[in-house]
Formats: sequence, structure tokens, C-alpha cells
Amino acid sequence: MAKIENKDIIEALKEKTILEVKELVDMMKEEFGVDPSAVAVAAAPVQAEEESADSSNKTVVLKDAGAQKLQVIKVIREITGLGLKEAKDIADAGGNVKENVSASEAEELKAKFEEAGATVELV
Repeated sequence: MAKIENKDIIEALKEKTILEVKELVDMMKEEFGVDPSAVAVAAAPVQAEEESADSSNKTVVLKDAGAQKLQVIKVIREITGLGLKEAKDIADAGGNVKENVSASEAEELKAKFEEAGATVELV
């Protein structure tokens, strides 16, 4: 079996939803008997420095779902792969929908949300 590079693992994690990452963390706890989130907390300052260096990545933030909340929930589910309840929670409360995406992808996602009647901000 070929050795997987750390950068490949990070790229794969960027494509996962929060629920999928949580499931992975739980599997790592079970397999290795170690809580990987403790390591992730220690690595957070390094990640913040890397993110500030790469300003082309954006976060899509839902500010308001608007009048057609059902359409917005469908867009959230399509983009994130979340379940109905989780997508509804985001539509109700707002917040980050997708993080660390390219500027062009962020613009496409923003257009989808605006078409559904939502107010979105790119950070």
C-alpha cells in the first residue's frame, strides 16, 4: 500500500462535511485510543497563520434564509451533504455553510443562495 502524504489527507478532509469529520474523529478514538481533537486544538494557531497567508480561500456565511426557507434548505443540503434537521438549523440560525473554498466556488455558491432568496456573505 502506498504511503499517503499529510497534504493529501488535509485536502480530503476539506471535502468532508462536519458530520463526516466527527465520524472520522470517533473512529480514530476507537482505533487508536487517542482523542485527535486534542492535537487539532494545539495545531489551530498554525492553521490560522496558513489561512491568513492564503487569502483566496473564502467562507460562505448565510446571513438570512429569506422568505423561501425551504429552497435555501435544499441548497444547504446539496452543498454540504447535511441531513434535513442540520440544514434547517443552519437556515434558521444562519452561520458558516462552507469554509475554505476557492473564490470562484464561493461566488457560485453565493449565486445559488441568492437565486433561492437568501442573503449570503463571503468572508
